[in-house]
Amino acid sequence: MSELRLMSPTAEYAEQIDGFRAEMLEAESDFAGCGGLKHCNCAADWLDELELLKGESTCPNGLVPSSSFLAVCKGRVVGVIELRHRIDTPILSSWGGHIGFSVRPSERRRGYAKEMLRQLLSVCRARGMGSVLVTCGSENIASERTITANGGVFDSEITVDGRKIKRFWIKL
Repeated sequence: MSELRLMSPTAEYAEQIDGFRAEMLEAESDFAGCGGLKHCNCAADWLDELELLKGESTCPNGLVPSSSFLAVCKGRVVGVIELRHRIDTPILSSWGGHIGFSVRPSERRRGYAKEMLRQLLSVCRARGMGSVLVTCGSENIASERTITANGGVFDSEITVDGRKIKRFWIKL
């Protein structure tokens, strides 16, 4: 996993971002931690949105500042992970959490999510965060294993719109 790097999304990766989005849509995958990529028409639009999300003064109403990263392995975008700088909204504090992540369907079951989260936790520590909330659907065993492998401690299970969500805290 030493080849995997978290990179800031840039126009250099536009074609790969568009390919990631297309693959996620085709597989009808959840876009967890993708900062609105599902609803953007192209990578350029998504990059513009991410730029706004970076700062408190530019972040759109109803959202919180966040940092998104591409997970790149051997030159290929294999995933996206997002760090929400704070979770002081009802949705984020109950079931959204600080971190969301997605791995493209063709690259799953290779340990990428575990390594993506491990690397992002270093970013969290550098930001001075003491702990982070990470959640997943109760049926999502792969994400649960990723979270617990990175120190996630089960907190509770809640139901949101009929869907059960598991909450885990990772102490940094």
